[in-house]
Amino acid sequence: MSPYKPKTNNRLQEDFYIRDVLEVAPALLGKRLVRVMPSGETAGFVITETEAYRGTGDLACHASKGITPRTRVMFEQGGVLYMYLVYGMHWMLNVVTSVQGDPQAVLIRGLEGVDGPGRVTRTLALDRSFNEECLLSSGRIWIEETGTVPDYTTHPRIGIDYAGEYWKSRPWRFLSTGG
Repeated sequence: MSPYKPKTNNRLQEDFYIRDVLEVAPALLGKRLVRVMPSGETAGFVITETEAYRGTGDLACHASKGITPRTRVMFEQGGVLYMYLVYGMHWMLNVVTSVQGDPQAVLIRGLEGVDGPGRVTRTLALDRSFNEECLLSSGRIWIEETGTVPDYTTHPRIGIDYAGEYWKSRPWRFLSTGG
């Protein structure tokens, strides 16, 4: 991990996040996820893979069962983080999108040099304390514009067999191909 010097005024603003998840998920590709590490060093990673979860109608989305203590953050205004634990050991980093009351989120599946959502959170030293963190004002994590709009491919989402064939087949996983 090499040190990164944040750019002034490049942080994504609220209007970026309050759009539909199917707009935000591919738009996050090529953006830089910036993290002030526990050591105080600032690191920046380009987002290379995302996956969209689109509200109460999407049976693969945690919010499909309504508001619970776990999913409450998904019902907030876009621009905050939703963190949850899978298999009792891997934190998942999700960016809440859309407007308050419309629960949508983007799972960050990959960063440049880091493949897999569990590896993403391990590399960034993220845990439950980041749940509900505001990307607009946080001093420890945010996303920056890079001016790069990479080409990408779409694929079915991963690990959601429980949602049924229709929902697991949605091409709502976005993978940067460069460009």
